[in-house]
Amino acid sequence: MYADSEDSAYAPYKPRSPEYRLAADALRGLRQDLFLGAFAYRPLPRMAVDGPITRRLGGRLREYAVWTPHALVCAAGFLALLVASLSGDDGSMEPVLCLFALAPVLLTLARPVAAFWASTAATFLSTVLAGAWQDWPWPPGAFISHLVVLTVVAIRTRPRTAAWMWLLTAAYGFFAESLFGWGHYSTNTGPMLVLSALILLVVTVWHIRREAEQEVTAQQTVTAHERSRRTLLEERTTIARELHDVVAHHMSVVAIQAEAAPYRVENPPPELERAFATIRENAVAALTELRRVLGVVRAEDYEAPDAPQPTLADLDALLANVRDAGLEVDKTVTGAVRELPQGVELSAYRIVQEALSNTLRHAPGASARVEIGYVLGGLGLRVVNTAPPKPSLVKPSPGAGHGITGMRERVSMLGGEMTAGRTDEGGYEVTVFLPVPTASEDDA
Repeated sequence: MYADSEDSAYAPYKPRSPEYRLAADALRGLRQDLFLGAFAYRPLPRMAVDGPITRRLGGRLREYAVWTPHALVCAAGFLALLVASLSGDDGSMEPVLCLFALAPVLLTLARPVAAFWASTAATFLSTVLAGAWQDWPWPPGAFISHLVVLTVVAIRTRPRTAAWMWLLTAAYGFFAESLFGWGHYSTNTGPMLVLSALILLVVTVWHIRREAEQEVTAQQTVTAHERSRRTLLEERTTIARELHDVVAHHMSVVAIQAEAAPYRVENPPPELERAFATIRENAVAALTELRRVLGVVRAEDYEAPDAPQPTLADLDALLANVRDAGLEVDKTVTGAVRELPQGVELSAYRIVQEALSNTLRHAPGASARVEIGYVLGGLGLRVVNTAPPKPSLVKPSPGAGHGITGMRERVSMLGGEMTAGRTDEGGYEVTVFLPVPTASEDDA
């Protein structure tokens, strides 16, 4: 007795069988798709006019083209109405038959799920009222109307809803034939189920293909965004490494000079020794903190370059190298040449190097010109190339998009300005301004 009471108490908590869960999920899906919100207002959206055909239409035609889906649905509804009017036997019931054929189709424009139930009810009523016993249980007008409703609702909903509508259509057909089909000349549930299954299969395949295309487009967008983000991070990492080397070198020199300075003065006062000791301690502390913060961007296999970083003084060797690669390039220097901060020198060299590399890669056979202007308050750079000859024996090679991103990142970190774009002659131009504080600004 106790065992039976215990089993009944814990019966709701026992695990259900897979068959029970499958049936429960199916009934839950039926309730959600065809009963909950069945009469919700869901107007048919207008068609986009950015397709390959509609894009070529004129202004007035494009305004009308957005209503193409609505016009097709209305045309299908009037086709069902025409068939219903031609197949009716009783003239007094002809308007009712036409209304029963047209109304469910037009209802799909605003309430698609309700249109399915309206079409099923209208089919039964039109059959009974018109006495169409020779086409049981689908009179010709209701036959076409129900097919149109199934198609439109399947397009506007999802494949699961289409499957439920087909099953309910089959259930209605078998129910009508079993209970009221005796004595009728013919039954057309079979043709209805075959045609509707083919139509719903095509619509389901269309749904699956569209969802796949949307997923591919979304994935491509995410991939492009991640690629751009990764490119930006890689360029920032490279710049941080180079700046780490430049700043670390100067801080090391400051620390060494501060330590050696007291020994270069005979009998230095204690205040001077303490000042140099403080300078050295601050330089060493700053160097340690710099290595701790910027050193984390180094990859495990990254090794600091043994040779000094390139500057604008090494630009002639770079131009000779690209000339050997087949690029005709000229250099023009204006203004008073002077030594600039190493970070500016390195960034300017890298920008010219990347711009010339892009010319070799994307415009084979073109010529380039490098202009360097030492102006008050900064350094100006301009690298411009001509359009590649046509036809060209060498085809352009696609890049990964790192070049322009890296140049912009370098200019941005130095607080400069940069423009890049095609010229009117078909070439490409990169213009950069890198600010350099004057001596008075540094003293201030």
